[in-house]
Amino acid sequence: MSKNKSTQLGTEKISKLLVKQAVPAAIGFFLMSINMVVDTIFVGKYIGNLAIGAVSIVTPIAFLMSSFGMAIGIGGASVVSRALGSQDQNKAQLAFNNQISLAFIIVSLFALVSFVFQTPILNAFGAKGELVEPASTYYFITMIGVPFLSLAMTGNNNLRAEGKATQAMMALLIPSVMNMILDYVFIVELNYGMEGAAWATAISFISSGMFIILYFLSGKTELKIDPSLFRIKKSIVKEISSIGMISILRQGGISLLMIALNQMLLKYGELNGLGGENAVSVYGIVNRIAMIAFFPLIGIAQGLVPIAGYNYGARKYDRVKDVINLSNKAGFIIGLLLCAGLLSASSLIPKLFLNKEDYNLVPIASDAIFYVFMMSFLTVFQLVGASYYQALGKAIPALLLTLTKQFFFLLPLVLILPVFFELDGIWYSFTIADILSAAVCFFFLRLGIKKMMTHWDGEVIEAERRIDEHLID
Repeated sequence: MSKNKSTQLGTEKISKLLVKQAVPAAIGFFLMSINMVVDTIFVGKYIGNLAIGAVSIVTPIAFLMSSFGMAIGIGGASVVSRALGSQDQNKAQLAFNNQISLAFIIVSLFALVSFVFQTPILNAFGAKGELVEPASTYYFITMIGVPFLSLAMTGNNNLRAEGKATQAMMALLIPSVMNMILDYVFIVELNYGMEGAAWATAISFISSGMFIILYFLSGKTELKIDPSLFRIKKSIVKEISSIGMISILRQGGISLLMIALNQMLLKYGELNGLGGENAVSVYGIVNRIAMIAFFPLIGIAQGLVPIAGYNYGARKYDRVKDVINLSNKAGFIIGLLLCAGLLSASSLIPKLFLNKEDYNLVPIASDAIFYVFMMSFLTVFQLVGASYYQALGKAIPALLLTLTKQFFFLLPLVLILPVFFELDGIWYSFTIADILSAAVCFFFLRLGIKKMMTHWDGEVIEAERRIDEHLID
């Protein structure tokens, strides 16, 4: 076997490979999710429910800004995986180093934009009334660390592309642990309030970026940092962008959803007598739970990408089909069990985030948790479907499946259903969107696999025909 670890993606048993790739990815996302949940618990317990609202407003903005680094990494990793699978080392190295150049240019630009337009950005995402001050404090400090988070996301995807799932997990483990420790020190011990929560988050982002940079400089990776390859090559950038744009548009769709969602929460929270700011805080709790609920499914989807991409590049289409089928089955079962647990504990979970003075929000939060997660185990079909097309380098199908739930179904439903059901209509929207998006994504995933296998059967028949002709001659 080659000394390069990436070759294992084309030879090892699919179930073993998926476990090796998905478990570290899932653990990494779990730790990142726990990090966000613990952060929210600290601000909710020690600062108040308005602090939860502020964090829930700023977090999607931070992820929108960092999504440009993630987009470069996702698009570049797709190119790298297929290049490694087809034994094209030169293209893999060029794609990796072009990602570094792109990340530096784009992330620097958007970091500047985030500071210049701080007020209108916060207002658009729902920083109104009593939420303005804590959201502004949290935003300004957190944005200092966002460029480093972007670099970490770029490198993380490339580590997975060459089969180094454990090291990719470490890039998420280090900042998660650091953030939880700093939350305790800054918020509880030093009583720094929102500033303390923000600095804990910013420093954790910086640590993640520094870990990725130092690891690639250590010489332990197949992909090498080579300044001679930093010069942008149009064909490579075009290929990276075609897949990477999926991540940007997905996060853009999520951001549009968050803008609409927060505005509707503010409006119907007031009409419901709960208070607009409190309604935003309730969804902040739900959103943090979603991060934990989906971590195994995200891990499976992320784990299949390098396996499917490598084997597609190596023309081993039967292995691509096997990893997709296994991912769907495993994700469905795990997701169903997790959602059943969340529904059964829906009245207890909100108390983890709120101090006793805010327990009046528990019944509303409990209803929100129940309806938001009732059918969310079906999300596996959207995640696997989008990841399949991403791995194959098919940008348009990957983009459309990625946007199916949040943009095509959930966003319109969030705007329409509250007109008839007020605040409850927002929660009902999630249940309906899960069902509709799962049906669409499952259909197109099966269609894509059938088309790939038909193409493979044709290649096999043609190869056999040529062998027969050679034997006759």
